[in-house]
Amino acid sequence: MTENIVWHHHNVTHEDRCQQKNQKPCVLWFTGLSGSGKSTVANAVESLLFQNGNHSYLLDGDNVRHGLNQDLSFSEEDRVENIRRIGEVTKLFADSGLIVLSAFISPFQADRQQVRDLHNEGDFIEVFVDTPLEVCEQRDPKGLYKKARAGDIKNFTGLDSPYEAPNNPEIQLKSDEHTIDELANQVLDYLRNNGFIS
Repeated sequence: MTENIVWHHHNVTHEDRCQQKNQKPCVLWFTGLSGSGKSTVANAVESLLFQNGNHSYLLDGDNVRHGLNQDLSFSEEDRVENIRRIGEVTKLFADSGLIVLSAFISPFQADRQQVRDLHNEGDFIEVFVDTPLEVCEQRDPKGLYKKARAGDIKNFTGLDSPYEAPNNPEIQLKSDEHTIDELANQVLDYLRNNGFIS
């Protein structure tokens, strides 16, 4: 099938889009356990980027499963496919010149590496929202840990399905030690210090 597919080149280049937006696109990949604060921090970061005049888009795990990935279950195989699809979407969005924020548990190191490999060196920024399991379980914002402990949810990350923490994330956030605003500003500082935004 792929031998009949040819990449179509655009008149407007990636460089043109970056110049127009006055920023260097990248992917901020927020990973961590359910309840760690990934989506909350990513939301706060996007708000700061918007206030700064930057162009961004936030992809959230639950939201994407309402549409693009609604056909996928939470089996290990489907979780891999979930992240593969999201990786391809982040590649397209970054090519458009956007700063992409992606908040997914993405429990497996190999899957995160696969997404990293789609992007240019340095443009994939792994943001590990490092929150202890007991803190996530106390928060339990969606009541998922309670359901998992009761046996209503199978293959729940951190309980009966593994979470492989990043070995060398570009950014490590301790959400049990800092406020959301402090965490968001840590991410903005990284982007400024590395030339993604001014």
